[in-house]
Amino acid sequence: MNTTIYLDCNATTPVLPTALAAAQEAMGAVFGNPSSTHATGVQARQWVDAVRARAARVLGAGAGDVLFTSGATEGIQTAVLSALCAVRDRLARGEAVGKLLVYGATEHKAVPESLAHWNRVLGLHLELQALPVARSGRHDLAALRALAPRAALVCTMAANNETGVVSDLAGIEAVLQDVAPQAYWLVDCVQALGKLPLHLAQTRIDYAPFSGHKLYAPKGIGLLYVRPGAPFTPLMAGGGQEDGLRSGTENMVGIAALGAVLQALEEGGSFSSHSQMLQFRELLTLSLRAVWPEIIFNADFNDSLPTTLNFSVPGLPGSAVVDALGAVGVQVSAGSACSAKKAAPSYVLQAMGVPAWQAASAVRMSFGAMADADFIAAACARIARCGAGLQARAAAAEAMRCGPPLEADPAMHLVPAELADFFQQHPGAVLVDVREPQEHAADPQPLGCGRTALNVPLGSLESRLAEWLGAAPAPLVFVCRSGQRSQRAVHTLRHLGYAQAWQLKDADAI
Repeated sequence: MNTTIYLDCNATTPVLPTALAAAQEAMGAVFGNPSSTHATGVQARQWVDAVRARAARVLGAGAGDVLFTSGATEGIQTAVLSALCAVRDRLARGEAVGKLLVYGATEHKAVPESLAHWNRVLGLHLELQALPVARSGRHDLAALRALAPRAALVCTMAANNETGVVSDLAGIEAVLQDVAPQAYWLVDCVQALGKLPLHLAQTRIDYAPFSGHKLYAPKGIGLLYVRPGAPFTPLMAGGGQEDGLRSGTENMVGIAALGAVLQALEEGGSFSSHSQMLQFRELLTLSLRAVWPEIIFNADFNDSLPTTLNFSVPGLPGSAVVDALGAVGVQVSAGSACSAKKAAPSYVLQAMGVPAWQAASAVRMSFGAMADADFIAAACARIARCGAGLQARAAAAEAMRCGPPLEADPAMHLVPAELADFFQQHPGAVLVDVREPQEHAADPQPLGCGRTALNVPLGSLESRLAEWLGAAPAPLVFVCRSGQRSQRAVHTLRHLGYAQAWQLKDADAI
């Protein structure tokens, strides 16, 4: 493929062009240390303050603090440390404090890992308790009502990174207000920025972390909102930057880039509207159903971000779907980026109670808020090409099993003496060695033909046919020692309508 259709934006996004330009300016013209008092430093300080003010407006932070971090994990760590240090102080004063650390069963792993870490380091010996979710993926509010009176800290998320399920934050807040006004509340807002309205000052959320690279800023920059009056303990002490909330020289490059993204978000025009994103999801859904009519979507669209589709295909592992889409240049993921390397079913889907096969074979397709109609149309066209390629592959598999008679056909043959002239006349032609890998490794220019060949063993031919049949056809010349396997390969392709396939006949005579 000449271009890649990137549909894994819940993992990360490309950098917004204006953000890239702002980062370059911060490395060039505005390179000062914001703590310096001379003109260069003051210029940098003014930029930092302007971005912070814009972030506060976008987040609806009101009088709350907004500090720059390296990303959501640091924000989560800082929030958990702050809440648990306050819990420790309250215990030391003999106050009644909840003994539970409650977190949503579908939270990003950064949350329970941070809870366990600081609970251990601070010696609090509190109990970690997963808050169950319903089949919809939303938190079980009845279970929360039972747990919250004993909770010191409650951690939920605004929207799930795997399924896109949007939490009922208003419902959670009502429960906490009613039965647990003493509990601190952390809300992971990473997937919410640019996709959901945010009015943090109008809520009782104590801490809300954000990550820039989920919305077209570079990696290594994030935000943490802290409600007025919420306890705070710095994770990083030192020179007193960020008004003593987070020491260390500010990441001017990341802050400048994030500021450009926030400006685009605040001014509008760069990002798709909610209604447009709903239309885009519908188009992608129709395209996927055309390829896999039996597809199952693992989250109700009514409760989910319009930018996220999590699905399973009966009878296919997630890796097979990822590979099939990847063959036509569409990049998606199996599960989340943080868990993709682990060969285990999705714990998010397991918590939702979906059947085991669905949790084990789930695929996530996610587009960004900058997607436009042309991009989605291109993605749908590529998905349709995937479907055509899969049909061709199925037909090829049948042809390989049953196949037409292997009668001699001179039109399919080249002899060694013709090979050089053939490649001169067809410069885009590909020599394909259908021998086994060990044979090819010992002789990558098979049988002395003087040209390096692409090795595709006959048993693996089916995996390449969808690619060949779905692309602009190039002449293919198949070779093996006996001629039997190369003859089968040529017959299969020609049987499927691929006319530009030849066999190098009498190759063992070279």
